[in-house]
Amino acid sequence: MTRRAAIAGLAGVAATAAGCARRDSRTRLQFWAVGREGEVAAQLIQGFTAQHPDIEVQVQQLPGTAAHEKILTAYAGDTLPDVCQLGNTWVPELYALKALSPLDEFVSQSSVVSPDDYFEGIFNANRVGGALYGVPWYVDTRLLFYRRDLLQQAGFDHPPQDWAEWSQMLAAIKSLVGPDRFSVLLPLNEFEPLLVLALQQPGELLRDGRWGNFRSEDFRHAMSFYEEMFRQQWAPRASNTQISNVWDEFSRGYFSFYISGPWQIGEFKRRVAPQLQDAWMTAPMPGPSGPGASTAGGASLVIFEKSKNKRAAWQLIEYLSMPQTQRDFYQLIGDLPPRRSVWQSPVLAQSVYAKAFHEQLARVRSPPKVPEWERIATQMRLMAERVVQNQVSLNAALADLDRQTDEILEKRRWMLDRHAQV
Repeated sequence: MTRRAAIAGLAGVAATAAGCARRDSRTRLQFWAVGREGEVAAQLIQGFTAQHPDIEVQVQQLPGTAAHEKILTAYAGDTLPDVCQLGNTWVPELYALKALSPLDEFVSQSSVVSPDDYFEGIFNANRVGGALYGVPWYVDTRLLFYRRDLLQQAGFDHPPQDWAEWSQMLAAIKSLVGPDRFSVLLPLNEFEPLLVLALQQPGELLRDGRWGNFRSEDFRHAMSFYEEMFRQQWAPRASNTQISNVWDEFSRGYFSFYISGPWQIGEFKRRVAPQLQDAWMTAPMPGPSGPGASTAGGASLVIFEKSKNKRAAWQLIEYLSMPQTQRDFYQLIGDLPPRRSVWQSPVLAQSVYAKAFHEQLARVRSPPKVPEWERIATQMRLMAERVVQNQVSLNAALADLDRQTDEILEKRRWMLDRHAQV
């Protein structure tokens, strides 16, 4: 080998080593996102990595059906990522495990994440134990999709404003469509419609976060209204698995009202019969005595406590929270933004279907912020189905639900009492 070749070879090795050193010096973030959001996250993050060439973001998409188990398994195995999309109702569970990093200090110093620009109920859904543990990424709430043509045929020119008016409309539509069709679809394998009615009451579903409160007058009021819709045959006693195709049945007038979320806007546009595209509309939920509340759902962005890259992780959350990124996110996937300012963009401001969601987001409420809530919600759904199917009386069902809830929360009470004694 000539001297010149040897020098060139050494220079090449040095350059390669320097390049490796530069690559190795980059901060590597792991970001887990769920379902369709995971599919578009990599596309969104291209702008972030262009602005931050010193940060590499590795995106892992989790299937929606296995995301909860995957996150808990990773917690047990000490393999959680830096940043994660977390359903709002999962935040209390991960908080209880002490897996989440508080974000108040980051928010107080941020010029991007402004709490005043977020829908209050959605932002506060991430506050647990007096601290903030997530920043809303997208919002989800439930409201009415309805056949306004059938409502007009029944004699009404506007959606319901309260329960009394809604009852009048349901009765009128039932008289119009006959015995083989219905006014509203309330799938018995979904707890969300009943939860919405319950959250419209002033009372809490749990007493002191420790005991069931389902025998209260407030929950009884909501449950009685829910039961009446089946007893009057305004709603079919069926689960959504017994409905062959929700959009086809909606098109043929099998039901006229349906409580669902924002993802259905795109589905209704694609799946409802073309000749009926002008016949359906969205409306905020009616409440007991006026416009009602609904669920503060959706997903937020969290940083796990054991992340070694919290500063870079926060920079990623800030980028995903920027109004322009939020607009891009909505156009890519249709998830509704949690920031009020983004709703001023033409694509949202001019959507007749999104308008009702904008109104509803000003009236949202979180379910109880306890890790056991999903188990309790499952028992609530089973209780409601037994009542609707005339398998048990309302009084007995509510007493049984309180008993089951108290059993589910037994360990929580023990832990809280033990903590108070320390």
